[in-house]
Amino acid sequence: MNTFGTLFRLTSFGESHGAAVGGVIDGCPPGLEIDMDFIQAELDRRRPGQSRITTPRKEPDRAEFLSGIFEGKSTGAPIGFLIRNENQQSSDYDHLKEVYRPSHADYTYHQKYGHRDHRGGGRSSARETISRVVAGAIAKLFLRKEGIQIRAFTSQVGTIQLENEYSAYDLSLTEENMVRCPDPGTAERMIKLIQEVRSQGDTIGGVITCVANGVPAGLGEPVFGKLHATLGAAMLSINAVKGFEYGTGFDVSKRGSEVNDAFYNDKGKVRTRTNRSGGIQAGISNGEDIFFRVAFKPVATILQDQETVDIHGNDTTIRARGRHDPCVLPRAVPIVEAMAAITLMDHFLLAKSGK
Repeated sequence: MNTFGTLFRLTSFGESHGAAVGGVIDGCPPGLEIDMDFIQAELDRRRPGQSRITTPRKEPDRAEFLSGIFEGKSTGAPIGFLIRNENQQSSDYDHLKEVYRPSHADYTYHQKYGHRDHRGGGRSSARETISRVVAGAIAKLFLRKEGIQIRAFTSQVGTIQLENEYSAYDLSLTEENMVRCPDPGTAERMIKLIQEVRSQGDTIGGVITCVANGVPAGLGEPVFGKLHATLGAAMLSINAVKGFEYGTGFDVSKRGSEVNDAFYNDKGKVRTRTNRSGGIQAGISNGEDIFFRVAFKPVATILQDQETVDIHGNDTTIRARGRHDPCVLPRAVPIVEAMAAITLMDHFLLAKSGK
């Protein structure tokens, strides 16, 4: 299952320490202007080594497009692309060849396949998400023409969190700091916490909030193709994601009168006075902002002694080496946006096709 999407589909390939990672995008309509500078800017937001609170691995992450684009526009043919790995340090992982890292993919991959690439996690590495960012950038270019904008930001690191709803913040400030939080004061506290955790050889988790503006009413399917279910599947496919909630989410142990969104006529357009539904009702978009939260666990690789077992079943202790993120959130922001864009474009095309 290396393919995501129905009409707009991404198939990804590659490993962390292989020759390259890449993908094939199928279903992109012809004639879409492909802004290469925009795609590269999106990749730069995800790439390693961009700040002092991310992994120091240095990769240019330059996309090479092999097909599907001619004279700056999509042709309707599959768009093939790859990004070459140029800064592998595979020897950092030699000591993990026969050892299972706690809470990592090592044991489950070994049980499923009987053979695994231990270098940087192989296919389970977050480096796989590069292909998602490329496809997401193209989806954003398509959605931009339809007046749809997607913005994600770090809303919580550890116990430090934004106190207000997304509408209280200027989301244009998200890229002004390395943790990608729209509130400068909260961002500084988050950065300080990440640096403290890193100095202890540890990692920390948190939450990313994503908002989609301009989504028309009517996207999504009523039963098994619900829009929020597809968004949830998209987010839960991202490395380290442990939870997804949209709108009010888990805060629904209330009365219906406290949760319902009342309708009203706004100059001929049906609107809701509140948006506790998160822009989705009965699995279909209602025209209000779509917003959701994605919970990320701490990175499993920590630079501390941990008890584990080896592939022979012997008890042992490991201490990881190499280059790792102390907190995945800053680099995961563009990945969340990308998967939201892929999902919304897919549903937009499905709605237009009548399928």
